[in-house]
Amino acid sequence: MDRMRELVDILNKWAHEYYVLDAPSVSDREYDKYYDELKELERESGVVYADSPTRRVGGDPVKGFERHAHIARLYSLDKAVTEDELSAFFTRAEKAGEPTYTVEYKFDGLTVCLTYENGAFVRATTRGNGVEGEDVTAQVLTIRSFPMKISYAGTLEVRGEAIIRLPVLEAYNRAHPLEQLKNARNAAAGAVRNLDPKATASRGVEILFYDVNFMSEPAVFSQEEEYAFLKREGFKTYPHFIVCKTREEVFAAIDEIEVGRRKIDVLTDGAVVKVNEHSVRERMGYTDKFPRWAVAFKFEAEEATTTVRAVRWQVGRTGKLTPLAEVDPVELAGATVRRATLNNYGDLMKKRVKVGAQVLIRRSNEVIPEILGAVSEGDGSEKPVPMPEVCPFCGSHVQSVGANLFCPNEGCPPRVVQKLTHYCSKNAADVDGMSEATLLLLFKERGVKNFSDLYSLTAQSFEGLEGFRDKKISNLLNAIEKSKKIPLDRFLYALGIGQIGRVAARDLAAFGSIEKISALTEEELIALENVGEVTAKAITDYFRDEENRAELARLFAAGVSPYTEKKVTVGAFAGETVVLTGTLSSMSRPEAQKKLEERGGTAASSVTAKTTLVVAGEKAGSKLDKAKKLGVRIIGEEEFLRMLGE
Repeated sequence: MDRMRELVDILNKWAHEYYVLDAPSVSDREYDKYYDELKELERESGVVYADSPTRRVGGDPVKGFERHAHIARLYSLDKAVTEDELSAFFTRAEKAGEPTYTVEYKFDGLTVCLTYENGAFVRATTRGNGVEGEDVTAQVLTIRSFPMKISYAGTLEVRGEAIIRLPVLEAYNRAHPLEQLKNARNAAAGAVRNLDPKATASRGVEILFYDVNFMSEPAVFSQEEEYAFLKREGFKTYPHFIVCKTREEVFAAIDEIEVGRRKIDVLTDGAVVKVNEHSVRERMGYTDKFPRWAVAFKFEAEEATTTVRAVRWQVGRTGKLTPLAEVDPVELAGATVRRATLNNYGDLMKKRVKVGAQVLIRRSNEVIPEILGAVSEGDGSEKPVPMPEVCPFCGSHVQSVGANLFCPNEGCPPRVVQKLTHYCSKNAADVDGMSEATLLLLFKERGVKNFSDLYSLTAQSFEGLEGFRDKKISNLLNAIEKSKKIPLDRFLYALGIGQIGRVAARDLAAFGSIEKISALTEEELIALENVGEVTAKAITDYFRDEENRAELARLFAAGVSPYTEKKVTVGAFAGETVVLTGTLSSMSRPEAQKKLEERGGTAASSVTAKTTLVVAGEKAGSKLDKAKKLGVRIIGEEEFLRMLGE
């Protein structure tokens, strides 16, 4: 028996070196020699240790998959596809504490959950619906990238992604010309969910681990500590794991992953951003489907590689200088691309962008593509891009603020034109046909510099301007007139208030009018889910500014009339500002919000002094506590259903 224990320990150590560390210390022949000896001893004695490597050989096919409940729910991840959505996530996190973040690859495979008791592997299941999944223990036993025995003595659930590396998939397809596997994701999922464990073993599946789902003796882990725990216990993890202190570092880490994913042999479709600190996670909590403290940033499919030929500088509506690269023409998203942007000079340096460098670019939402990074070191002939000292348009000395450079001159022509362009854009006032080129011409030739100036334009304003015929002039004037009737959230976004994106604009529009919004204090603004301290200050500063107030007055005098959707004024919840917290057994939260709004209520995301009612379901958290402190009326699900008439 002592020799069997010795052989099991030695073989597991060698397997860990080979399958997890990718650093084998013995030859296959040496491993096979010890393995054969162990098999013979097991045959003679009739004893097989729980962590014996012989258990990893595929057994007989199973008749079907049994369902098994997870000890703790396996949540899915909320998704972000724009920087605005990711910024909203950062705002929520920063309101819950002082977070740092981790950034990892999001692998495209099949999620599996492994259970350990008293240090021994006992079960593997698929994620299923998050509450229960299929028992795939027999199949997962054939995979060698996890330990059969660990040092943690309690009950443990760990989560990972079953994947097949791309070279392994190619080799399998070469060896099985009549059974071609189309892609790595489906191949991995099909392997793990194959009723024949021998088929699983033949496909070369690995599991990359990234999460501790449950511990019977909970440890207060940060994500960084959780990652270290998994590595320490012998689970295979992916080595690219970045800890970031700021939003800017997270965006840079995502760009690094997007460039790097083209060089790795694992299928990936995004990056996962998590709040690192356990205390901040607890305060952020969960929705019905997702943890609020994590988000998957999904990559756009439209990308291409090209070469930088020159770098010019643009000045935006805030005065920020942005590098614009002129690149070799490349087809991307159905268009020929000749220009691509970066965030700032620091971004340019971090991504190793030089004139002559080959870079990866991405195009999304029909805007100018951005440069994600250099994809090759080049031959040494590339030329560095110098940092500008003065604004290339007005000659003002640039100012350095953090990682960005700014032109301080508010009358700088590109700043004025960019403000007007933003105002006229589709998601703002939506002045159809009013291009940046037209606005530049109107600025130079007709002195148009304020939003309100647009509403003073007449047919005579375009006389003598090249390219403007009667039909085009008529269409522009009609579009300007049409823009006077504008949803309040789009009007707020159009004004270009610092830090106000479309998400925050929608939150603010819930107050119903510019007058009410301008009267909000910083404390009231911070209470909104998607507004942080910096944004709150930007909003209050905007409405304190005399010129901004004068411009709003001019816009309203010109007939601009922001509106909100008409509210129901009758019903059981008429006049109530309602916050839903916890889980309702009878309906989802979106369904509940829709029903209370149909009955005159206003659904809000956060408990504030304006909240008049809180509906508390199961596992109601911090919102319920805050409601009690503020003395807000609280009802349960039964009373809520009664008020709905259900």
